[in-house]
Amino acid sequence: MSIKPMLGDWEIPRVVNLQTLEKRSLAALRIPGLPSGSYQKLPAMPTRVFIAGSVFGTEPQTEFLETVREKYTAGEPLTFVADILTGTDVQYVLIEQLKIDVDAQHPDQTSYQMVLTESPPPPPPGGLLDGIDTGLLDQAGNFLDSVTGALDALDALGSIPDLGDPTEPLTGMLDEVEDTMSQLSEATSVITDLFGVS
Repeated sequence: MSIKPMLGDWEIPRVVNLQTLEKRSLAALRIPGLPSGSYQKLPAMPTRVFIAGSVFGTEPQTEFLETVREKYTAGEPLTFVADILTGTDVQYVLIEQLKIDVDAQHPDQTSYQMVLTESPPPPPPGGLLDGIDTGLLDQAGNFLDSVTGALDALDALGSIPDLGDPTEPLTGMLDEVEDTMSQLSEATSVITDLFGVS
């Protein structure tokens, strides 16, 4: 290997086997009346990289296990370079699987296997509102100012009469009409008695 496999800034030690799996996604489309169908090409599956190796000695084993588990636990996309990825667009990977094997017959040897999965590059650093047109925020602020100004103008006009129940004044007028009608009824009875009209 002319390029040492590097995961982030960490050189993966004593790699003995590297494999890649690149898989195309195809959707089978059946065509009525034909013995075979057609295939629609879908976006390719993420590229996967298999790495196997061994480390020897207590100190290298401890250093390896601490480093690889720290990267695995973080679960963040890492850059990965190796000869086997020549001609691919793979830039960032995640450690999908990690297998550690210690054999009692060889206690000084720790074997490992890792599966790396292609991951899209992390988003550029920035805030949540980066890239949003600030003109819209200004317009919203101006609109809020105009609404607040209109409310202040209404306050300046003074007290606004209560227009709650419009039937209240009508109730008093109806009482007056009833009084007038009862008086008219009394006057009518007096007139009929005076002229003897039954």
